[in-house]
Amino acid sequence: MNDEWVGSKPRHRGGVEKAALQYTAKDFQLEVLDKLSEVQSLAEALEESWNEKMVAMQEKRLLKFDSRTLIALAAVTLSVAGYVIQDARNTARQESEMEATQARVVRLEQTTATNIEARIRTEVQLAELRDGQTEIKVLIEARDKVNKKVSPRK
Repeated sequence: MNDEWVGSKPRHRGGVEKAALQYTAKDFQLEVLDKLSEVQSLAEALEESWNEKMVAMQEKRLLKFDSRTLIALAAVTLSVAGYVIQDARNTARQESEMEATQARVVRLEQTTATNIEARIRTEVQLAELRDGQTEIKVLIEARDKVNKKVSPRK
């Protein structure tokens, strides 16, 4: 813009002439530059404040480790690892004991089945022996009766 006159023409009122303030393009530019410098300073202040807050947040988030903290963390880690390893050992031992117990149960079931079969066979044989004894007793009694009838000589 050039320095030409911006605004309205001077007005005449009742014969009194008031001098209108002249507002030039240079005045406008200076006013805009002043506003821009205010906005820039505000933006810089906000950016600085933002950066300070970000640094503070990062410092809060970062854990500062000293030797005692590291030793305590290592102790906790070793303790947890010990529990995990012990649990794994216990689980493995329990699983092997369960497998051994299952194998014993299978052997016992097989032995029980064999014993039951043998007992049934034995009971069948005993029943046959009892029947045989009964038959023998009947035959002996029949022979004794026949012998008594034949030999009344005494």
